[in-house]
Amino acid sequence: MSVYDLLQERGFIKQVSHEDEIRELLSKEKITFYIGFDPTADSLHVGHFIALMLMAHMQRAGHRPICLLGGGTGMVGDPSGKDEMRKMLTTEFINHNISCFKKQMERFIDFSQGRAIMVNNADWLLDLNYVDLLREVGTHFSVNRMLTAECFKKRLEKGLSFFEFNYMIMQAYDFLTLNRKYGCIMQLGGDDQWSNMLAGVELIRRKEHKPAYCMTSKLLTTSAGVKMGKTVGGALWLDAEKTSPYDFYQYWRNIDDADVENCLSLLTFLPMEQIRQLSALEGSQINQAKIALAYEVTKLIHGETEADKAKAAAEALFGGGTKLDDVPTIELAQDSFGQKLIDILTANNVFSSKSEGRRLIAQGGLYLGDEKITDVEVMLSESDLVSDGSLLVRKGKKKYYRLLKK
Repeated sequence: MSVYDLLQERGFIKQVSHEDEIRELLSKEKITFYIGFDPTADSLHVGHFIALMLMAHMQRAGHRPICLLGGGTGMVGDPSGKDEMRKMLTTEFINHNISCFKKQMERFIDFSQGRAIMVNNADWLLDLNYVDLLREVGTHFSVNRMLTAECFKKRLEKGLSFFEFNYMIMQAYDFLTLNRKYGCIMQLGGDDQWSNMLAGVELIRRKEHKPAYCMTSKLLTTSAGVKMGKTVGGALWLDAEKTSPYDFYQYWRNIDDADVENCLSLLTFLPMEQIRQLSALEGSQINQAKIALAYEVTKLIHGETEADKAKAAAEALFGGGTKLDDVPTIELAQDSFGQKLIDILTANNVFSSKSEGRRLIAQGGLYLGDEKITDVEVMLSESDLVSDGSLLVRKGKKKYYRLLKK
């Protein structure tokens, strides 16, 4: 089976620029391709994870990936899917985020012995002469056609700045540069990038008179079409400091039954035969498939040890187990007792803010041990602890934290 057939079987492929050529190319040759990542935060999130899995499948099939970090494009910001202009990022912020991205990408992609390349488009974009760019690249872009692109449609209703209008040209120029420097002939990415990717394909074909291609993957959505990876606290991050391995595990453990097969196919390397068997389970048995999904995805992101801990913690809380050591733990100093519970939990990031804590308490969604908390002013007392000096806090239906006296 060629990697194209594998990607199609697992549900990755959404749109391709030249289907017959790409199918034949990927079955007969080893190519260099790229995926771009703009460093808008200090961690990748689960939306990036599909791109990383796509890249990993291609690399396993012998193709060479280029991870393109958007030190240059990040200074403009992609208008695709946005209602308003992105916040302008400082060079220092972008460079810090790039260093964070690099560490995370190395968990998935093998960069040894030239098997993959990591580059930063700031290296060529920031030194461009604007008039030279207009003469070399701008002449190949039709404004009329650009205005019909899906990535601009949403913004045209509210106003699209000329600043952002350049993003498509910058991305196309990236592809042209990678083609010239590394022989890169294909761009991969999420389906929201389709218009930008086509622009790069057409620019190479016009300027270099060479074949170039693009292929998009579908975005990670539920069966109802809602984007996945959003939590109460924001994005589902790949950084353990921003989303703990336990919370990450629990997110996948608790997805809807209808989304299990899609997530197993896209986010794990389990063989499709096994995925179909797991996804065919019904009733309470479907939980076996969700456990497999949660474990496999957590193992890929955080490693086997953390996946084992997260699974053990979940089993302790929900499966009748007794080992609570791996449940997210908050250590309490002696001076914590006598403080308001809401202050302690906010300070330890159980709540993103005190207002979130007040709302949850008002809705009856916070428990201390088996007792529902109804008073936002309640104080934590040492007498609340059980014999081992700990106490479970439940936030909502399925989020648990363990308070433990130092």
